[in-house]
Amino acid sequence: MIPLGLLLVAGVSSGIYLSPEGSQVDIARQQPVPFSHQRHVQGNGIDCRYCHSTVETSSFAGIPATETCMTCHSQVLTDQPMFDPVHESWRTGEPIAWTRVHDLPDFVYFNHSVHVAQGVGCSTCHGRVDEMKLTHKEHTLRMGWCLKCHTNPEKFIRPRDQVFNMEYEAPGRKEQHALGSRLIEEYNIKVGQLQNCSICHR
Repeated sequence: MIPLGLLLVAGVSSGIYLSPEGSQVDIARQQPVPFSHQRHVQGNGIDCRYCHSTVETSSFAGIPATETCMTCHSQVLTDQPMFDPVHESWRTGEPIAWTRVHDLPDFVYFNHSVHVAQGVGCSTCHGRVDEMKLTHKEHTLRMGWCLKCHTNPEKFIRPRDQVFNMEYEAPGRKEQHALGSRLIEEYNIKVGQLQNCSICHR
């Protein structure tokens, strides 16, 4: 009876863990302001780095300060109620309480700048954010998913000048393998160390 109960608990737990609710994949998080990357990136041509200003230099990509938003919204759509939290933040100096969409557990060390410098494109991990009206996770970002790249990085890396290109399309499998292998050598990526536990768990 006990083994059957344990099996049932394990099955239900696995189902929850693997479900969209468990992984938060394809679920738009509630935000103080319904921010549309599609409008800002595709519609207005704003580069990722304008808002996520530390993505090339820090472990954290950065959440835009209210001042960044107000660069435009002090003049644009100033009378729209949906922007009240932005204007309130500007008046009070209190930051907007954005909900992080990609929030790794505390026991995981992740550095954006390292990945950017090694040719990992934004869309590789985050999907086509430029097409998202409301931002959601495209991938689980769980260890098994990350290890696919850490095991065979040549399948995923791209030229550094294409990292922020949301429309970048990898060449065919054979061509990507040749390109990735060349870039691994050029970027001095130590493939043998990428599966070391201490890389992500410090």
